[in-house]
Amino acid sequence: MTWLTICVVAFMVGGLIVASERWHGALTGDSDMSKPQAFHSRATPRVGGLAVLAGTMAGLLVLGPSNMTLAWLWPALFLAALPVFVAGLLEDITKDIGAGKRLLAAFASAAIAWWLLGGVSRVGFEWIDWLLAFWPVSLLFTVIAVGGCTHALNIVDGMNGLAGMVATLMAASISLVAWQVGDMPIFLISASLASATLGFLVWNFPFGRVFLGDGGAYFIGFMLAELAVLLVVRNPSVSPFYALAVLFYPVFETLFSIWRRKFKRGVPVDQPDALHLHQLVFRRLVRVTFSRRQRHAIPALCNALASPYLWGLALIGLVPATIWWDNAWALCASILVFSICYVWLYARLVSWRRPDWLLLPRNWRAD
Repeated sequence: MTWLTICVVAFMVGGLIVASERWHGALTGDSDMSKPQAFHSRATPRVGGLAVLAGTMAGLLVLGPSNMTLAWLWPALFLAALPVFVAGLLEDITKDIGAGKRLLAAFASAAIAWWLLGGVSRVGFEWIDWLLAFWPVSLLFTVIAVGGCTHALNIVDGMNGLAGMVATLMAASISLVAWQVGDMPIFLISASLASATLGFLVWNFPFGRVFLGDGGAYFIGFMLAELAVLLVVRNPSVSPFYALAVLFYPVFETLFSIWRRKFKRGVPVDQPDALHLHQLVFRRLVRVTFSRRQRHAIPALCNALASPYLWGLALIGLVPATIWWDNAWALCASILVFSICYVWLYARLVSWRRPDWLLLPRNWRAD
């Protein structure tokens, strides 16, 4: 019932956002359909992060009084998340907070979390672990790692249900590992985050009535990054490579995007484009199924059909990471396999050599 309550709270707040769109839509709506990364056909509220925030806060109110660790750990996480959440929410409303400022806000949130909760203290290499014993090194490493992962989830927030479901799967993985090692506070927080995100997803998938927005993506990204770090710090049996493996899809997407923009296309790394993997999946595996007339009639469904491809890709790395969370070699193997699958699929799609077995069923296609 606890997880259902959290899910219902997020669902109700999402419903309020949708029902009151006529009053706030001029401010909160994502109305710029000319952006290269835009795949929606109508202005849509992009403040769905408020629903996820409300759900996780409900989890604190329900679970916090019965657990002394939660009573201080969860509020500390909320406090640390405020800078990046507020920066993202302001971008959702004003459309005037640049990516650089939002990244700085993510670094600020990571620094606050380091101060309140501690930071990365081991990565599995003896000489690096020795360096991390010095607080300036630990602070710098934590800020870059947590801030970068926070920013990374926003990169994959491009299709109905994509970022939300990927985040839910990641939170579920963290909660399962936390359960296995007996870390109940991390288990409860991550399970609450997964439940709240599922409540939001009812409005986001498949028809995209409300978007997660920068505020939501940054909030969830920060919580996931911090929970992964805390799980490793608090439990020596959990391999440091697990923290990377569980978050690897958005991290790899970000690094790959930086590489192809800077070295392949010679454009600024912060310049938006329509060449992310989920965008190629949409155009070259999903959209070709429908005729022009049908595609304009059901754009939301066409958008949503791209997301399950990426859910499956994310699970290639998440499933082994969740099973072999204490085995560094298995975790590295899962990261390598995911990377190979991602690059193979991207190379096939970008060169118009799409695998036929990945196309939607033939009877879905237009005559």
